[in-house]
Amino acid sequence: MLDLARDILGSQPILTAFLAIGVGYLVGQISVAGFSLGVGAVLFVGLAIGAFAPKAQIIGPIGLTGLIMFLYGIGILYGRQFFEGMVGAGQKYNLLALVACLAGLLVALGLGHVFGIKIGHTLGLYAGSMTSTASLQAALDVMKNKDPSIGYSIAYPFGVIGPILCIYFMTRGVRPKFPAKAQRFHMGEIAIGDSVAGRKLGDLMAGPLAGVQVTMMRHGGRNFVPSPDVVLATGDAVMVTAERESDIANVAAQLGRLEPGRLASDRADLDYIRVFVGRAAMVGVPLSGLPMPAGYPTHLLHVRRYDADLVPAPDLMLEFGDRVGVLTPPERKEEIRRHFGDTVKAAAEFSYVSLGIGMVLGVLLGLIPIPIPGVGVVTLGIGGGPLIVALILGRLRRTGPMLWTMPLPANIVLRNFGLAMFLATVGVNAGQPFVRTVAESGFTMLFIGVAVLLTTVAIVLLVGHFVMKIPYDDLVGVASGATGNPAILVYSTKMAPTERPDIGYAMIFPSMTLVKVIAVQIVGLLAVGGAQ
Repeated sequence: MLDLARDILGSQPILTAFLAIGVGYLVGQISVAGFSLGVGAVLFVGLAIGAFAPKAQIIGPIGLTGLIMFLYGIGILYGRQFFEGMVGAGQKYNLLALVACLAGLLVALGLGHVFGIKIGHTLGLYAGSMTSTASLQAALDVMKNKDPSIGYSIAYPFGVIGPILCIYFMTRGVRPKFPAKAQRFHMGEIAIGDSVAGRKLGDLMAGPLAGVQVTMMRHGGRNFVPSPDVVLATGDAVMVTAERESDIANVAAQLGRLEPGRLASDRADLDYIRVFVGRAAMVGVPLSGLPMPAGYPTHLLHVRRYDADLVPAPDLMLEFGDRVGVLTPPERKEEIRRHFGDTVKAAAEFSYVSLGIGMVLGVLLGLIPIPIPGVGVVTLGIGGGPLIVALILGRLRRTGPMLWTMPLPANIVLRNFGLAMFLATVGVNAGQPFVRTVAESGFTMLFIGVAVLLTTVAIVLLVGHFVMKIPYDDLVGVASGATGNPAILVYSTKMAPTERPDIGYAMIFPSMTLVKVIAVQIVGLLAVGGAQ
């Protein structure tokens, strides 16, 4: 029976790949003291399958295709934040992460040399400690054997749990304070007093109304969407929206008084509906230039994006799956629904044309040789080219009719499936040599992986907090980006419950991925050249 199973696995690579993915995700859901491997368990199930069935090999471009999908999704998602991180405080954060990641590489090389670990295993240990699939692929390309996969597999588990433990103890030690998580959308109705009666609404925009948006006005017993030249009168009412409740209170103190219920209860002239954004023409365009139906007044009151309510600022761009609140005449509701598309299916749809073109450009960029004097020729490769192109396209968001971004649910599916395919391929193909290597020097290699990880995280957390005085919620985001695994970021947001860890991760992860890819290639080329 066992021989039959080995024969089937050895002759059916697609079956083997999906077996590793399915069982791997099942194992990844097992939680021990709040820790689980998640998608990383696919790697270890793949190793077990490869060890059980020595002839099982997943050949062809399956794994590389998965890696491209993962990196492209990362770049598209974080393109805007990455380029914003290249200025201001982001430069300081990237410098700290760079020093930490290079220090980790030096520790790996130094300990690898002391303990006589093969360079391929050492590079894999570094990639695994950083949970960097792109670095693993770069090491595989330059070493042209499976050694990096073995080192990666040994170091990977602590590469996930190690930063989480470090962040836990660091948080317990410094006990940082964070403001309560603020709601990003507030609304209020203000009755106009004598102090501003007779003035035009537009004249108040740079004064009392700065920082808020006027979405609706009531005059003469009727509601309407106001224009800047409308003249205010005592007893009129305006509805304003703002990111902070205090801003609405300040405006109310200058214009009159808060008086809820006067506008929202009357829907005879203006009604409120919520519709899903499902048309490509609505996506990737600033609200200030968003086409709206002509011939009757409409106004975007708010935007609901997944779990957050957003104030519709002029520079905000809609995304597929957003749910927008629109003020419109009651008889025009169906027209508004058609205008925005109003389908939840859009949250999982994207342009395969832009996806294909973007990936082609990324692969081509990765093929361009980059000569480094005294070292040889390196390339961005599969790990770097698609990531850079995706970051640029994620920053552009739209080029004419070509929409580069994709809804978050679709992005998550693309990334997770791609990463699972890559890890399944790596695990199955390295199963047999993994068992032999662990039996010979597994504990030594595990020790090296732990040392690499602790060096990297300690530099970021200790230097960042005590020397550079980086705000703690920024700091855990930087640590998450330097080490890479999304599970670390998820834990960081629990320890620092603001949006800053996500922003720090977005600024650091892409740049450090590129640094690791190039550094691993340089070391590999020097080692191969020295051996020859």
